[in-house]
Amino acid sequence: MKIAVDAMGGDNAPQAIIDGVLSALKEIKEEIVLVGDKEKISPFLKKASSKIPIYQASEVVEMDESPSFAIRKKKDSSIVKAIDLLKDGEVDAVVTAGNTGAYVAAATINLKLIPGIDRAALASPLPTTKGVSLLLDVGATVDSSAENLFQFAIMGSIYSKKIMEKENPTVGLINIGEESSKGNYIVKKAYEIIKASNLNFIGNIEGRDIFSGDIDVIVCDGFVGNILLKSIEGFTETLQVLLKQEIDKRISSKFGAFLVKDAYKAFKNKLDYASYGGVPLLGTGGYCIKAHGASSSNAIKNSILVAEKEVKTGVNKEIQKYFESNHVTERTQV
Repeated sequence: MKIAVDAMGGDNAPQAIIDGVLSALKEIKEEIVLVGDKEKISPFLKKASSKIPIYQASEVVEMDESPSFAIRKKKDSSIVKAIDLLKDGEVDAVVTAGNTGAYVAAATINLKLIPGIDRAALASPLPTTKGVSLLLDVGATVDSSAENLFQFAIMGSIYSKKIMEKENPTVGLINIGEESSKGNYIVKKAYEIIKASNLNFIGNIEGRDIFSGDIDVIVCDGFVGNILLKSIEGFTETLQVLLKQEIDKRISSKFGAFLVKDAYKAFKNKLDYASYGGVPLLGTGGYCIKAHGASSSNAIKNSILVAEKEVKTGVNKEIQKYFESNHVTERTQV
């Protein structure tokens, strides 16, 4: 297996990216290649125990650049070159912390979508009181049809089975109420389609149900999902600060602080996106992992581990098989 990592993508590139790669190589035996500017990358590889191949890419897609402009005008960018490697079969998966829109656009156009899927979806793991659930879409498809939401539910359910090892994952549709009559036209139509499928659909769920752990796959469009995910990130950071402040106020002795140190560390890790790695881009004809733009080396390492597991389990093949065997491709767009 060979995994390509965009060394130039993200706020902390290339150092955090390369440090993450070096950490990953201590845990897996797969080959990792870097994509980016050799002159900028090479100085950070001095502590590498073995030579890591670098595929030259002279351009970088900046975080604030238009995705369409980036993939049209920056064909020698690290994101586009990494996707091209995957398209040409030179690598088995790609990891980047770079521009999300450009990554989704490059993967969708160059790798194509799995037959029967109209839009790709970014699927993010979420910590709950009972483990980890999956939220999708969190930003790949902002304007989704009812049929798109159904496709997200299928992909999320298969991913939950293969990667998160849920035997019969429950699927919930985010809405403003639990009743089937609630919501806009798109969501109400999606409810009908998903309910008529063979998925383990439990119906509409509200925002307060997301962290209960009772719903394994949480479905929404990319607009709602992205706002929700970033709100969770902001609240998580606030919660950690407030909790630490209260602990510091109430525990004055060093012994007391020692007692809660491990518990606080475990709590913080459960809420930290870096612990879960990047989010998969589901629906394209290749394994693509999108790491957080502000990823640390630990987040990059875990993103690489996610990519490795995806390739090993063949989750894309399972998604394609489902759409073929259930004739999902014959559905009419809603």
